[in-house]
Amino acid sequence: MAALGWRPAAAAIAAARPGWGGPGRGPGAGPASEPAPGTVPQPAAPATAAVYVHWPYCRKRCSYCNFNKYVVPAVDEAAMRACLVREARTLLRLSQVQSVTSVFFGGGTPSLASPCTVAAVLEAIAGTAHLPAGAEVTLEANPSSASPPRLDGFRAAGINRLSIGVQSLDDAELQLLGREHTAAEARGAVEVARGLFPGRTSIDLIFGLPGQSQSAWARGLEAALGLCDDHVSLYQLTLERGTALAAQVSGGNLPAPPQDLLADMYQTACTMLVAAGFRHYEVSNFARKGALSTHNLSYWRAEQYIGVGPGAHGRFVPWGEGGCSREARVQTLEPDAWMREVQTRGHGTRRRVVLSPLEQLEEVLALGLRTDEGVTHERWGRFSPHLSLEAVFGAPGEAAELQQQGWLVLDGGGLRCRREGLALLDSLLPGLLCQLQRGWARPPATAHPGTPRRGPTGDGGEAAPEMAGAELLKLQRLAPCVALGERGAAVPGDCVLGVAAGAGNFPGICSSACTEHRLYLSYPWSLL
Repeated sequence: MAALGWRPAAAAIAAARPGWGGPGRGPGAGPASEPAPGTVPQPAAPATAAVYVHWPYCRKRCSYCNFNKYVVPAVDEAAMRACLVREARTLLRLSQVQSVTSVFFGGGTPSLASPCTVAAVLEAIAGTAHLPAGAEVTLEANPSSASPPRLDGFRAAGINRLSIGVQSLDDAELQLLGREHTAAEARGAVEVARGLFPGRTSIDLIFGLPGQSQSAWARGLEAALGLCDDHVSLYQLTLERGTALAAQVSGGNLPAPPQDLLADMYQTACTMLVAAGFRHYEVSNFARKGALSTHNLSYWRAEQYIGVGPGAHGRFVPWGEGGCSREARVQTLEPDAWMREVQTRGHGTRRRVVLSPLEQLEEVLALGLRTDEGVTHERWGRFSPHLSLEAVFGAPGEAAELQQQGWLVLDGGGLRCRREGLALLDSLLPGLLCQLQRGWARPPATAHPGTPRRGPTGDGGEAAPEMAGAELLKLQRLAPCVALGERGAAVPGDCVLGVAAGAGNFPGICSSACTEHRLYLSYPWSLL
């Protein structure tokens, strides 16, 4: 059903149409891969989902970056546009989603795409599912590709929120990070964006650079507060294997920042932002005047989302092909291979795993506790109608100890971290996940013998086996991992708990170097 609420500018749509390859079809369509509307039974599918669209190309690779991005001499944008359009239509039909809550264009550097490509994708989404007029539509932009005419073109194409990768307002720090832009260019881009997207411009900042002092970080943040709009995302620098910056640190050419200093930097930032009127609504995200990111909240609230483009992640029920359980999906990473798959069968899904009810609850817990609202009873009940939050975390165990220590709260609102606990979430989660697994393995007192657990869509799930003592010990000793950022595409080797909107489709708990979670949580890490 075509959407009635959202209409992009006619000029942008007209410019986009030549690259579509026909309405609703691309070259080499495969009928078995693209269910035609009306030919599939209509079960009671979840009505909504967010959509993430990945633009994989950059002009250069930053010294710290291991995201799924590619630097190529020339981009065949018409082919990429046609494939993004086709995959968006295919996956939306597979999900049978009735309405799209938000759209996020990430990368890579999506501001390098032309506005007509953005318009074409939005028109495809709006033509397949309802895209309300007020739906949040975000584009990530680098200051070096955020000229006033270009940003105005994106606004005409349907973008209504901008996330700008400022990272720093210090030229020496920007050079260390390998960024293309200068501090002056960043300031100019933010000022232009605020004029075009008032109240809906977010900036990203990175702290914990090699050699960065706490006073330098505080000065930079103070400068950013004088520039920013109503949303700020803060990310601690992760030294990822295979990056130029990690090689410099491991080779002794640059100092690794001490952990105590990193903690002090984070607390300084939290204090300054809260004093400036920002709500610390998620581990790495701050908003004032109600400017929370709708799209990223859909990740943290464990709602459905569809990942379109090379390396994108998704979580949805494929009702259109007879599925009845939520799946974790990853699209093919490499752009040329992904495009060939889309042209052949309508989508480039490389891996898909049906998530058991326990695996879904692990995600609900790990992601929900990143927010100040935590995991509400209502949300938990949607995924676990027969095992309440109170039954799992009200019993003696790790959660009770964390409440006594002042890190955690379990009350009528649900389970959430106190402000002090939010900063330590990565250290608290392993014990809570262990408690969840033990609670899941215990048969409920009221259950009939032999009755399987049931998930929110009625799918049975087997109880998790008791973990061996050595495995529990290893899980409890996990080193704290580092939060990542506002993203939505895969990085090879990611831990799914650390993906997003960080490096993949979850706004990060683990760095991509994390391997221990894959070994000791029940989540099917082989998907990644």
